[in-house]
This record gives sequence, structure tokens and C-alpha cells, in this order.
Amino acid sequence: MSKQKVIVLSVTEQGLSISEAARRYGVSRRWVHVLIRRYRDGGTAALTPRSRRPHNNAHRIPPPTADRIRSLRRDLTAAGLDAGPVTIAWHLAREGITAPSTSTIRRILHAAGLITPAPRKRPKSSLHRFEAAQPNETWQSDFTHWPLADGTDTEILNFLDDHSRYLLACTAYRPVTGTAVSETFLKTANQYGLPASTLTDNGLVYTSRFAGGKGGRNSFENLLHALKITQKNGSPGHPQTQGKIERFHQTLKKWLSGQPRAETLQDLNAQLEKFRHIYNHERPHRALDRKTPVQAYNATVKAVPLTARQGGHWRVRVDRIDTTGKVSLRYAGRLRHIGLGRAYAGKHILMLIHEQDIVITETATGEILRELTLDPSRDYQPRQKKTPRSEDRGVTYVATHP
Repeated sequence: MSKQKVIVLSVTEQGLSISEAARRYGVSRRWVHVLIRRYRDGGTAALTPRSRRPHNNAHRIPPPTADRIRSLRRDLTAAGLDAGPVTIAWHLAREGITAPSTSTIRRILHAAGLITPAPRKRPKSSLHRFEAAQPNETWQSDFTHWPLADGTDTEILNFLDDHSRYLLACTAYRPVTGTAVSETFLKTANQYGLPASTLTDNGLVYTSRFAGGKGGRNSFENLLHALKITQKNGSPGHPQTQGKIERFHQTLKKWLSGQPRAETLQDLNAQLEKFRHIYNHERPHRALDRKTPVQAYNATVKAVPLTARQGGHWRVRVDRIDTTGKVSLRYAGRLRHIGLGRAYAGKHILMLIHEQDIVITETATGEILRELTLDPSRDYQPRQKKTPRSEDRGVTYVATHP
């Protein structure tokens, strides 16, 4: 017999008063009154303990919101994008839906069997992140492999802003070459401005310092040297130095795995451009306090190289000096010839062109062979004994050979 029945019977059958029954059984007089009223209305069956759960829960998630949480999880996962509770909350707010707490979202996903526990995953609190203080302070670059539908291997070259994670460039090549790296870098710099520094691994398209032989800079190193941009390379066998772009490759490949396999290089580059928009504009980043990369990139002033000229259009060209000691360059619709001297005939050179200003370096050694400001009135730019000092560029021009 339940305690409730004993209390009621002690009053109705044994004749105890309400106060005596309350004192004997250690309950309040009010509770004894409630039990007597229930007994009179429904008999002993009404004395069965009742659930204390409230009839209405003001904090209960509306069913349409819970349904949208589950559908967002499925849609984002299928698209190869981040689908964690914080990201789902961001998408709900973007759609004008009041988002519950992330713990509530996680419970809804767990209840629907949409979360796979990962107890061995390294806690994020154990990671120590290092990032540039400003946009354009450091650009990270690397490339990764991705096959086309017929199995043909391609290489995807990426440039990522270290501060904001803004994906500056994402282009597929077959394969990535030193010229492709230099041209992609300048195309990106023409759009976003020159960075103060770069950070890459020690691949031959970025540096020749481990190539053996007599040494000398490659085209990318020559380019950065001429632009007064600091070049940083990670330690061999320590990819954590370029951790942001290494982690980015996982995000990129996860998204590509959710797309139809590209048939051609052009198809793949169309997919990459779509991904670049999603990554920069539609994907909040945990390390950016849930801002998108484009928001973080545009939030503060950009860093610049200490002495390099900003603005205008930069382009690079790889060429070979002819037997007469000249190279040719088209400017303003006309072919111009630049004298370098017969002593350099046959040498491979890199030309860095900024409007009318040109810097020519030898590809093998990185030696600056000539710096000049093009005279548009002349088709032939003769080699002078000494080029004048350029105050606006902040460098002294080197003496040249007759």
C-alpha cells in the first residue's frame, strides 16, 4: 500500500485529524487536504503518484526548427561542408530562424542518429594556433592532387591569407609549374595587393634551396626578391608550419568528393571557383569567431611590403636572351626590344613588369641584369652605362656593362 493511501485511510477510517495525520507521516497539512480531495473525487485509483512533468514547456524547440536542424545537417554533410552545431546555428540565424543553443542542437542531432561520437579526437584546447595580425601579412601557398573522371591527375594550386583564411586563388593545372606559381601569384596580387610575406613548403616550384647543384633562385624566388616580399619556408619534414593550408586541403577534397567528378580541367576549375565563393562567403570559420573569411579579410587594414610599389598591374614573363643580346616585349600594341648585352646571349631570364617599369633577372642565379623605365617613344631600349636612381621605388639601380 502506498503512503498516500495510508494517509487517506488514517483520516477516513481511523479518525485522525488533518493535523495529526500530517504530523505522524511527516507531510504538510496542505498535502493531506489534496489527497483527501483526490480520494473523494476518484477513489483509491486517484491516489496513484502522478508525473511532475509540466503540461507545457516554454523552452521546447518548435518542430519546424528541429526539422530544419536535421535537414541542414544532412544537406551540409552531403555537400562536403562543415555541419557542426555551431555552423548549423549560423545557418539558422542567416535564414531568420531563432537558433537554440548549440548543446540543444547537438542533442537533436544525437537523438536523430546524425552524430558519430569521436572520443579519441584531439581536443581543440590542446592546439596552439599562430596567425598573422593583418590581412596580406602572410600568404600561405601549396598544391594538392585531384583526379579527373578518367583518372587523369591534376594539381590544384592554392593561395590562402594566413590572417583571415580568405581563399585568394584556387586553380587546377596539369601540372603546377614554377611559371604557373609566379603567374598565379601576380594575378592574385593584381586583385588583392601585394603581401608582405609568403609561407610555403620547400617544393621546387617555390624554392631551389634544396635542389642541389650550383644553387640560385628559381622564378618564384626571383619574383619575391624583386618585389621586396619576404619569403618564408617551413622546415623540411614539418608540415605543421603550413598547418592552415594543409587543413584547408582536407576541406577542399571533402567538398569535391560530394560533387560529380569533373570531366576536364576546365570543368574542375569551374567547380573550384564555385567552392571558392562558398568557402569565402558562406562558410563561417571557428577560428574566426564564426565570421566568414571575407568578413575577416575586409575587417582591418591590409599589410604591405616595406618597399615594394603597390597598385597598378604586375605581370611576369619568362624568356631567353637572343644571340644579339636582346629580349622583346609588347607594350602599347608595339613590339619593343630591350638591350642586355651579347655577354648574356642564350641565358634564361625572368621579366617583372609593372606598367612601364621593368626588372630583368637571370633565372639560374637570380642576378638582376637590368632595371629600366620603358620609353614609349622608342622601339629599342638601349643599354646605358648607368641607370638613374629611382626614388619612388626605393632602390638604387645597378651599374651596367657597355
